[in-house]
Amino acid sequence: MLKALKKIFGKGEAAPQAAAPAASVTPPAPAPASEAQPAAPRANPTPKAESPVAATPVADKPAKDKPRRERKPKPQASLWKLEDFVVEPQEGKTRFHDFKLSSEVMHAIHDLGFPYCTPIQAQVLGYTLRGQDAIGRAQTGTGKTAAFLISIISQLQQTPAPKERYMGEPRALIIAPTRELVVQIAKDAAALTKYTGLNVMSFVGGMDFDKQLKALEARHCDILVATPGRLLDFNQRGEVHLDMVEVMVLDEADRMLDMGFFDAIASIIGKTPSRRQTLLFSATYPAGIKQLAADFMRNPQQVKVESLHTDNQIEQRFIEIDPEQRLEAVTRVLGHYRPQSCVAFCFTKQQCEDVVAHLTAKGIVAQALHGDLEQRDRDQVLTMFANRSSSVLVATDVAARGLDIDGLDMVINVELARDAEIHVHRVGRTGRAGEKGLAVSLVAPAEGHRAQAIEQLQKSPLRWDQLDSLKSKGGEPLLPVMSTLCIAAGRKDKLRPGDILGALTGDAGIPGKQVGKIAIFDFQAFVAVERALAKQAMQRLNSGKIKGRSLKVRIV
Repeated sequence: MLKALKKIFGKGEAAPQAAAPAASVTPPAPAPASEAQPAAPRANPTPKAESPVAATPVADKPAKDKPRRERKPKPQASLWKLEDFVVEPQEGKTRFHDFKLSSEVMHAIHDLGFPYCTPIQAQVLGYTLRGQDAIGRAQTGTGKTAAFLISIISQLQQTPAPKERYMGEPRALIIAPTRELVVQIAKDAAALTKYTGLNVMSFVGGMDFDKQLKALEARHCDILVATPGRLLDFNQRGEVHLDMVEVMVLDEADRMLDMGFFDAIASIIGKTPSRRQTLLFSATYPAGIKQLAADFMRNPQQVKVESLHTDNQIEQRFIEIDPEQRLEAVTRVLGHYRPQSCVAFCFTKQQCEDVVAHLTAKGIVAQALHGDLEQRDRDQVLTMFANRSSSVLVATDVAARGLDIDGLDMVINVELARDAEIHVHRVGRTGRAGEKGLAVSLVAPAEGHRAQAIEQLQKSPLRWDQLDSLKSKGGEPLLPVMSTLCIAAGRKDKLRPGDILGALTGDAGIPGKQVGKIAIFDFQAFVAVERALAKQAMQRLNSGKIKGRSLKVRIV
């Protein structure tokens, strides 16, 4: 858990293993409040237990009456004091103490153990805590999630919640392109709101709509994290209203535009109050992002954090090839370096499928990740790669953005990125957490101008190798150390990780140290075991019981 929480402070911001998408937190401390004007009354209101009222313009009227409920009294304040969090000033570093953050937020930051800001946090908070709009240009892993979450929480604490509002009227809205990123942001928000009494919820497509609706109807939503499509679904059905949004965040905005969400985003923004604070984060700054900023932001302050890599952190190699050599070149790179985990970047779905087919024919366990995958298939692909059951993840830029992968040995650019900043983003996925990484880029003659652009951006000459210099290390095909078992039951069946581990280490007789990661979804579960024991584990689980039930188990 601690490892996951650390990611929001500069070590990655998305996780491939997603939990249930609807989340809420009711932690044990009240948030500070100040005076404000009353909100516009709604039909048949039921007063809550709070007296201050916030000034919030009404942008759209609810399609139907929604139930209103009284908030439960907040728990007694914690005995923790800021004096318990001592951080000495350091030259060149910004402390969270240097900002006027509430004791509740500082308590959460203290629990996470991060006294100093990352560069993006220090710069962004300097603007956003004053209520200014901001554009943050930063890659995954820079700590941007914590930057906008701290801004949101501070804003909601300074402005009291309206006395009367519907359950589905969030005060802060965060839009992100994928389910995995939404779930990760919601987890990070839950950690930072731990002592504030603020409720966090998440809505994503591909999941049970009714389950998410029940979560919405159970309590007021303060911070809503959602994908654009699912948010519009809720809004158009009259379940979510955006007329009380005080702060809006567009995360991975360039990716959302790549996925064709411009019109959806514009529609969502149009339903929010014009007086809102807007924060936009993007790895690159194409024309579409500039248009969004011009249309929907008020004098935004721009913050850019460079994320260039040196050979001390990431070793980069560029290999000139003929276009018809591209597939074979991927195989030769893998055979020469033999990474345990590798992401190979492609431009299109078809290129992904071609690479996977070629590698599979060579005995290499590879899987494709692109935007056309169903959510169930996407869950399986990401689970297998995360638990070391798949050696190579062949992905498009769009599909891979927002995913954080621990311990990635190598990145292969099957075709050189068309934008130098995208190249930096790709390469930055390896060599994290103090580990060395390797990035190999295949460059056809027609891509020479792209290589020049990368060289200019990195301000250092590229290191070129010849394809003929790559020699196979021989031995067995590049096989992962683990295999994945799929169990035909999941969260809806009340299946828990302990049930699976108990069945494997008990009746199945598999040593615990030979069992890897366990991931449970609504209707299926995955568990990694050492490859040599996979068939034995499957047979014993199929002939035995898990949590007192006979369940179908297969190797995927």
